[in-house]
Amino acid sequence: MHINLKTNFLAVVLLCFAFVAQAQQKKEVTLEDIYQKGTFSAKSVYGVNWMNDGRYYSGQVADEKNGVNDIVRYDVTTGQPVNTIIEGEDLKPEGSDKPIKFDSYTFSSDEKKVLFATEKEQIYRRSSKAEFYVYDIASKKLTKLSNGGKQLYATFSPDAKRVAFAREGNMFFVDLGNMKETQITNTGKFNSIINGYADWVYEEEFSFAQGFHWSPDGSKIAFYTFDETNVPEFNMQMWGELYPQDNKFKYPKAGEANSIVTVSVYNVGNGQTVKMDTGNETDIYIPRIKWTNDSNLLSIQKMNRLQNTLELLHANATTGKANVVLKETDKAYIDITDDLTYLKDGKHFIHSSEKDGFNHLYLHNMNGKLVRQITKGNWEVSNFIGFDEKNDKLYFMSTEVSPMERHLFSISIKGKNKKRLTDKAGTYSVNMSKDYKYYLAYHTAANTPLTVSLHTAKDGKLVKVLEDNQKLRNTLAQYDIAKQEFFTMKTQDGTQLNGWMIKPTDFDPNKKYPVLMFVYGGPGSQTVNNSWGGANYLWYQVLANKGAIVVSVDNRGTGARGAAFKKVTYANLGKYEIEDQIEAAKWLGNQSYVDKNRIGIWGHSYGGYMTLLGLTKGNGVFAAGISVAPVTNWRYYDTIYTERYLKTPQENASGYDDNSPLFFADKLQGKLLLIHGTGDDNVHFQNAVEMQDALISANKQFESFYYPNRNHGVGGGITSLHRFTMMTDFLERNLINPTTEKNQ
Repeated sequence: MHINLKTNFLAVVLLCFAFVAQAQQKKEVTLEDIYQKGTFSAKSVYGVNWMNDGRYYSGQVADEKNGVNDIVRYDVTTGQPVNTIIEGEDLKPEGSDKPIKFDSYTFSSDEKKVLFATEKEQIYRRSSKAEFYVYDIASKKLTKLSNGGKQLYATFSPDAKRVAFAREGNMFFVDLGNMKETQITNTGKFNSIINGYADWVYEEEFSFAQGFHWSPDGSKIAFYTFDETNVPEFNMQMWGELYPQDNKFKYPKAGEANSIVTVSVYNVGNGQTVKMDTGNETDIYIPRIKWTNDSNLLSIQKMNRLQNTLELLHANATTGKANVVLKETDKAYIDITDDLTYLKDGKHFIHSSEKDGFNHLYLHNMNGKLVRQITKGNWEVSNFIGFDEKNDKLYFMSTEVSPMERHLFSISIKGKNKKRLTDKAGTYSVNMSKDYKYYLAYHTAANTPLTVSLHTAKDGKLVKVLEDNQKLRNTLAQYDIAKQEFFTMKTQDGTQLNGWMIKPTDFDPNKKYPVLMFVYGGPGSQTVNNSWGGANYLWYQVLANKGAIVVSVDNRGTGARGAAFKKVTYANLGKYEIEDQIEAAKWLGNQSYVDKNRIGIWGHSYGGYMTLLGLTKGNGVFAAGISVAPVTNWRYYDTIYTERYLKTPQENASGYDDNSPLFFADKLQGKLLLIHGTGDDNVHFQNAVEMQDALISANKQFESFYYPNRNHGVGGGITSLHRFTMMTDFLERNLINPTTEKNQ
């Protein structure tokens, strides 16, 4: 065979050019792609309600033609739509020809009625109010729940006869038979008394806003009352009017007075309200209430102010008399969870605890006596899903595979037959059906967007992929995306820390690169997870394309590695965390491909606090830092969070001051950009003001920016684009391509 070497050589050259051209055609991620155009928006499966028979679930489907949402029934076994339960066009209130546009929906227990929330108004992080409507599926009649103003947390009774809600500090219920509205309490008063929902600090730190619960038979309502009369008031100015408006709300800062919290039970039948006996001490917390399966027995979790003692009380709903059935103490603190579950046999409950060093599940009888520890090992139960008593299977999420991953497991009540049900590396969350036959699995991994799939709970078998975000995957393939890689490093004392790194796609190990470290670092948190990083991950692509390496390391005090690793920071917030971040920066500086003179740090909230500590206590290891919405002195932050980890300022003044950036402003080294929203109800703008004043007094130059009326997230829409444009510009000037200007 005759071979034309010249022709073949030319073909090879052309082919090489083609590959190079194809590689060069890859687009670079832009800030507009991320924060304005939605180029990388991921799809998910929202609004899923499992139906009673276990064969179907419902979901919202947009009717684009009419601009409304329908409620559609899906077959669990196929994932295919079966029929439309409610046509969005039918949701017209009496006397109106326009259908409502709803934000969420809930079925009654008999699935004959649906409660729709419309015109939702966000209050704080978890709280909102809305106009609710009740829809009768058979008659197709839509009725407004109340004409007295927007309602909070409207909820069907378990017998489907009534709906309870809160409004303006008081509790109400509506009888669905005649739509008669009954007011349960009348003591509600703004910034003084709240019935039926949480005050600011409970909502933020104990993670609940709704403060009432129906008994299992629908005959009673247990509800909280918060007396916040003596809680100091915080004034947050809101800008935009000719005269700025004052937003005054009760916010207990560390060491200050909390609300006095009580729990009562209202009897629908006789209209009587009985206060539950939680003891004479009022400077306590009641972070959870929950009905047992007995409609006359209410469980109440009670904690002391330092949150190192937890008592589980069982209270008689008729008399109010309560007994302590379980007591737990800890030398540091106890984290509250939603894992408490009462079994249908009426004789046992399941509770989680860190008492053996890791969070695990325990079985107790109703008197609190320990029957057995169900799960064991040097790993954490991160979330208890529930107990299928019929088939003797407990379902839970855990870190057993890796602290950086979350997987679904099942186990018997005796702690036997443990089985892993999720198979792919990465992070899962699940939505389990009421009958424990099926679950929706939401899965992501580093560099891998969300997939939602339907599985059988018995063995984890895949039924159907409901959303694979193939469009997003195709989009990502068109862009120059650097992979997120995981690594471990050891500190001088031998502690192993987990981290991830994103290098430029054209990384050359013979070059020296600037590094930006991303930090959060707060108690029980994690930034190093095998999961899709979302908008931040995409922003890091922008920085990598500009020639930076981005790194994150989980310091001591973070979660998923047991109580000892997490609680070592107790009473000394900031000390060990910043020591680890500084040591990580030095470790990075010793890598052959890192320019140790160009290591930066950035973080938001606790991460903003850590950034300031790095620049002030880091002795010059960080050349630049961006601190967003930081706490600058824990004396300015709320009671529940701060005192859990630091005790009160009166008991532990040095714990507050030894690692407050305010007191180390004169040691600032490196360039600083300080960002805060003036409408931050959580970490108040006061923190940034005080830090700036301290830096000015120390004659330290820095950059700062405030966002009018923006909350703690300092984001959304154009605000995010503006903020990340500014942050990118700062990093280009001071880290990626720094000027020769001397750091102040």
